This record gives sequence, structure tokens and C-alpha cells, in this order.
Amino acid sequence: QVQLVESGGGLVKPGGSLRLSCAASRRIINFSTMHWYRQAPGNQRDLVATLNKGGSTLYADSVKGRFTISFDNAENTVYLQMNSLKPEDTGVYYCNIIRRGFGAYNYWGQGTQVTVLS
Repeated sequence: QVQLVESGGGLVKPGGSLRLSCAASRRIINFSTMHWYRQAPGNQRDLVATLNKGGSTLYADSVKGRFTISFDNAENTVYLQMNSLKPEDTGVYYCNIIRRGFGAYNYWGQGTQVTVLS
């Protein structure tokens, strides 16, 4: 079982930046997709960003052009660079790593709080 530990959340003013990290306890092998989700208070968990095995990325419309998902294979860490933050970006951010098919797995982190407040 792989543990995912997120960090990098905090309190930031609108327009500011944060970089979230999601460190895996063991080497991630043959993943299918990596994701970052956001859950605002009272809301469902929404998909924010996806990194596919081939390197392509997808973003929610609300974060396009502001957020960037990446994976550092050497560090075994998934990142979410968040720029031009807005109050509506506030929430708990979770990373998720999935392998489909043979040897399937579905790992989640514990979440990290991001608060964007004037």
C-alpha cells in the first residue's frame, strides 16, 4: 500500500500563489492517471486537474491557465502549482493516483487546506 502525503496548503491573499505537493511513500509505477481534487465546505469533491500517463493534462474550466499539474519521477511527488488564486479556490485539496487494469490501485492523500482570503 502506498501512502500519499500532501503539503503546501495555507492562507493566501487573492492573486497569490501556492504549490501543493503530494509525496508517495513508495515509487509510483505504471500509473494511469494522477489527479488533484478540491472540496469546498458543504460541496462535493470536484476534479481540478488530471495528468495522464502519456503526459497530457486536463483542467477544470475554472482553473485553466492558472493551475499546473506535474509529476517529478525522481522525487515521486505530484505537484499542483496554483497562481492567481481566487477566493473560490478555497477548499481542501486531495491528490489521487490511479492505475487501471492489471495490478489496479487507487491511492488518495489526506488533503491539505487552501484558504484564499483578503
